[in-house]
Amino acid sequence: MRICFVADIRSPIARQWIQYLVVTGLEVLVIASYPCDPNAIPGAQVMVEPLAFTGLFGKRWYPSGRRTDRPSAGASLSSSTSPMALRSLERQLIKRSTGAASTLHLLCGPVELLWHRPRVRTAIERFHPDVVHALRFPFEGMMAALATPTTIPLIISVWGNDFTLQAPRNPIIGHRTRQATGRADGLMADCRRDVRLAREWGFSENRPAAVLPGAGGVRTDVFYPGPVRTDVGSRYAIPDDARVVINPRGVRGYVRNDAFFAAIPSVAARHPTALFVCVGMAGNPQIEAQVRKLGIADQVRLLPTVPHDEMADLFRRGDIAISPSEHDGTPNTLLEAMACGCFPVAGDIESIREWIVAGENGLLFDPTDPTAIAGALTDALERPVLRATASTANLLLIADRARHDAVMQRAVAFYHQVVSSFIAPAAITSSV
Repeated sequence: MRICFVADIRSPIARQWIQYLVVTGLEVLVIASYPCDPNAIPGAQVMVEPLAFTGLFGKRWYPSGRRTDRPSAGASLSSSTSPMALRSLERQLIKRSTGAASTLHLLCGPVELLWHRPRVRTAIERFHPDVVHALRFPFEGMMAALATPTTIPLIISVWGNDFTLQAPRNPIIGHRTRQATGRADGLMADCRRDVRLAREWGFSENRPAAVLPGAGGVRTDVFYPGPVRTDVGSRYAIPDDARVVINPRGVRGYVRNDAFFAAIPSVAARHPTALFVCVGMAGNPQIEAQVRKLGIADQVRLLPTVPHDEMADLFRRGDIAISPSEHDGTPNTLLEAMACGCFPVAGDIESIREWIVAGENGLLFDPTDPTAIAGALTDALERPVLRATASTANLLLIADRARHDAVMQRAVAFYHQVVSSFIAPAAITSSV
């Protein structure tokens, strides 16, 4: 089988997914949607095609962390698009933006995709894949829907909040999302909720969908319970007697870190040894200002991004993993924490309830309410029997539903299902 991916390969999830298929012997072309090293995935062909203005604002990314000046996107206009009309529309959209890179990315990105369509379509046609797979909707799925010939089946993966955050709020992204969902011949999601939402956004009831948790599953050879390495405490300034609450979600607009930090003083007052370890937040001025204002600097550790294997060490050291998100699919960090025996406490949203039954294998809270967050954390810290029982249940749950090799085997089977059931429009016409 030959698979063409449209993906942001800065994501470790995307790299893990694609690398698995390369190792199993599939031929792979990756159309990388962000400036990156063409050799980022050994064994795969990589075409760098920065989408949605990432070529203007991004730096070239390397797996080692090395960055260089941005490459040229090298895109040309579609022959069916008037250059003057497209540039005029872009200028109007840019005038409405704040000038910030993120605003330009979201506001004008769907229009800018038209510039890339000819090159992406040519690359797909030359590679002649059995299937094209876009790893998330904006802007990879939108690009794949525009560029993939109708003679080739298209699968799109839903990531996290593709249907719940930007698409309902931004009419241009919403239009492109509906267009991509209607074009898709197969859908992969990490929760049942997103399959239901995809149908509401135009995904055909007659086309197959697969629920594959954890965007490729949990590497249980990396994330597992057990003794903690002796250097973990000194590396992250964690005292031996600390009761550790880990927030692995980083800085995202849909993660209510403001409510999480506001909950800490009351938890710390009741549990003075509680320590709140926050990954991917070091150097963020808003978070640092909130920590100072609340007077909780001694109870908080703001860490930079932590390598994947070291996250397993943190989860094994942790007592509780918290996800204060109000928009989400199935967070990979939540499943990885559960695989390490760390007790999950999360925002009470539909996708999370597919994994956590409150009071049985975790606790849920209103992610917008600091009092509710504090109550859930305090409850978790004061119920060691619940944490122990949940740890055993969650290990079985991960092994049954989210083990990496089993999930990826189901993914490969789904590729074959979509390819074997696909009937190109030309074939339908000729049979009639």
